[in-house]
Amino acid sequence: MTRRSTAAHASAPTRVFLGFVILAVIVSLAAFPQFESFFQSQAGQRGKDILRLTVEGINGALRRYEPLPGLIAERPELVDLLKNPEDPDLVERVNENFRQTAFRLHASDVYLMEISGLTIAASSYKKEKSFVGRSFGYRPYFTQALEGGLGRYFALGTTSNERGYFFAAPVEDQMRVVGVVAVKFTVDQFEQAWREADTTVLVSDLNDVIFMASNPDWHFRTLRPLSRHDLAEIEVHRQYPLDRLKPLEIERQDLDDRVGLVTLGGPAGRSTYIASEDYIADAGWNVTVLVPTARAFNQAVAALAILILVIGLGAFAFAFYLQRRARLLERIEAQQSAQELLENRVAQRTADLNEANTQLRLEVQERRTAEEQLRRTQADLVQAGKLAALGQMSAALSHEFNQPLAAVKSYADNSLRLLDLERTAEARENILRISQMADRMASISKHLRNFARRPQERARPVALGPIVSDALAILDSRLKAANVDLVLKGPVPQVSVMGGHIRLQQVIVNLLNNALDSMEGSLQPRLEISICDDGSNCRICVRDNGPGLDETALENMFDPFFTTKEPGKGLGLGLSISFNIVKDFGGRLWAENHPEGGAVLQVEVPQITNIANNPAMTIEAAQ
Repeated sequence: MTRRSTAAHASAPTRVFLGFVILAVIVSLAAFPQFESFFQSQAGQRGKDILRLTVEGINGALRRYEPLPGLIAERPELVDLLKNPEDPDLVERVNENFRQTAFRLHASDVYLMEISGLTIAASSYKKEKSFVGRSFGYRPYFTQALEGGLGRYFALGTTSNERGYFFAAPVEDQMRVVGVVAVKFTVDQFEQAWREADTTVLVSDLNDVIFMASNPDWHFRTLRPLSRHDLAEIEVHRQYPLDRLKPLEIERQDLDDRVGLVTLGGPAGRSTYIASEDYIADAGWNVTVLVPTARAFNQAVAALAILILVIGLGAFAFAFYLQRRARLLERIEAQQSAQELLENRVAQRTADLNEANTQLRLEVQERRTAEEQLRRTQADLVQAGKLAALGQMSAALSHEFNQPLAAVKSYADNSLRLLDLERTAEARENILRISQMADRMASISKHLRNFARRPQERARPVALGPIVSDALAILDSRLKAANVDLVLKGPVPQVSVMGGHIRLQQVIVNLLNNALDSMEGSLQPRLEISICDDGSNCRICVRDNGPGLDETALENMFDPFFTTKEPGKGLGLGLSISFNIVKDFGGRLWAENHPEGGAVLQVEVPQITNIANNPAMTIEAAQ
């Protein structure tokens, strides 16, 4: 029974997959015509857009050239020439004027005809195939203009053998028509633009003769067989060459308004297009844009492929689900058969796990003890560092206070003697000096107290000048004792940064102490502090002329407890603390060796540019 049910579960995915394959075939046969029709409609809409632009371009050209014959006919010299056609100077002047006019207007030809149709002046008078001396009385545009109206006509030129559109206007002398002016422009520029597109454009006249097309092979082909009357009219007006008026093999199927499905035959075979049509009433032209259906067919095939792929993925996913379900049932059966074996091993494994848990608890307890010992050791090291710093600060404090106290003692003794001698003015001067010494000791105490205070301030805009000044005041005694040549460049006026006064002061003090430590034993110690800004950040550079930093120090100097000092002279926490302080303020701290010798420690913090002018934020140039 188990084997039979397992086989049934295994064959179910195969049956489902075959069902989905059959469904995909049925859906494909039903959906492909819909897809093809949809993409053909899209192609038809695209053809309509191209047709609209094409018709606008043709209408623009017609509107551009339409008023030109009437404007040219108003020139007085034309009437003079029609009255005196034998005047060579007048003929030369009119011919040259016509040539320049045609050049400026980008027209093919401009010419003047007598009422008989004979051309007496033309822009092509210098060309081999000149219009001068030729008669065009058979052209409809001539007869229309001779009757006083605007003549227009499209034809193949009998002289130039170029296709063109003709506009003509009458030349009047005292309300009497004495001649006709005609302007011709060619259509080659339209066809050149059409050939660059992936569509086909053709323009036909009222007789369904194609006289403009992006495919040159279709010139003068017809969309229907012409009647004898149509051929006779074309022959009379010499509009097209009769030997080329052959009908195209064309079949048409209407899809919607002015859009149809057109099949054309030719030497390369039959091609199918989506045809969009529009009519230009003024010229009597029918403009057709043909979009190949191959693209719509390919898009329909692609859409159908995507649909089949989706169905296939669905079938695969469902079959995969059924197969996973069959495998799950098999595993359940296998688990049931193995459950008894597992239960027998549980007791043995339980004992092993209890022993392992006991060993693990012992290891955890040992790890906790080691971590507690490590924390106590770290606390002792930090406390030792504090005591060492306290010792150094106490020595500095003692040195700073002893000198003022000795001076106070001397000035007080002198004041008593001066009072006994009733020299009160000199005694007053000594008392003032005692007061100044007291102010100095108060200032030193203030700087040391601020430096030792535990910072609780948040990052805010602070003036950088007072911070540097306070740090230098704290280390003033050490700087003097070491006879350091101190050079302070900057900072620029009104420099403010984002940070805290006390913590930034601590950073600068640590950098200065580090520089002083590196110059111990130097005969001419020199310390340079420079401050600069780039508009968004402010940089503080502390440079010494010590031996510089080796590669190990450059890589590890900001790590906690790293130090190059002798044992007992530091714990290596100052630069690590400074690094974290600067990082908290959104800045960075780094070190490098100067090309001319010594080390450079640099601090970069964000600069605040919208702080109002405040004299308290400006550092004096000299300390």
